[in-house]
Amino acid sequence: MEDTPSERISKIDQPPVLSGEGFTILLVEDNSDLRSLLLQMLRRSGFRARGARNAVEMREIMSNSHVDLLLLDVMLPGISGFDICREVRARSSLPIILLTALGEATDRVIGLELGADDYMVKPPDPRELVARIRAVLRRRERLVPEEHYAKRDVAVFREWTLDTRQRELTSPDASRIELTGGEYELLLAFVERPQRILSREQLLDLARGRAMGGTERSIDAQISRLRSKLGVRTIAGDDIIKTLRGAGYMLTAPVSWR
Repeated sequence: MEDTPSERISKIDQPPVLSGEGFTILLVEDNSDLRSLLLQMLRRSGFRARGARNAVEMREIMSNSHVDLLLLDVMLPGISGFDICREVRARSSLPIILLTALGEATDRVIGLELGADDYMVKPPDPRELVARIRAVLRRRERLVPEEHYAKRDVAVFREWTLDTRQRELTSPDASRIELTGGEYELLLAFVERPQRILSREQLLDLARGRAMGGTERSIDAQISRLRSKLGVRTIAGDDIIKTLRGAGYMLTAPVSWR
């Protein structure tokens, strides 16, 4: 027998604690049980999460606080999620992921044509939802104008320097370290996001999959080679790139730019 919506909600497993990197997610969902559960899951995953029951509450929150992504139920009382999506997209590029109890292909097409960035059927798998949220935020992050990094030519971390103009890595003893294209792209992803947990999927996307075979597991091999090159000249074997089990990797050193 097929589970009822309440039973399906109760079966959602909690994901491991991961890094939401401080992004604020606004969840608009009229089902109080699902709203409470998803907010708890998002907070557990490191996001700042707020909830609204309808368009009125959503507008109030958005008028008074910053929101990085809108998680929007389609079947809302009063103004539908589709109408809200159209309204928000008309004045903002705020990332939007739609949630619906329907799996109709036509509904997905409508949502995407209205400007939604992604679409998931309720109740969503927690790990998949977190992964999709991060993927949407990554895509939006890459739309930041190039001038944002225009004056950030040389990154310095623990006396290592990465020259992004020449694509050169220099050790603390002034030796030049040869990097493959993939290793450079991977290191650049880390130095542009220091002391933040980056998943394999995120690293693969940020490094554009170059010389990595296009798979998340290939990231591990690249990380190992990059660590070998960095670790030769680190003090007391302290890893610059740290593994966080079940979450990803992090550049532990602060980065300054010049």
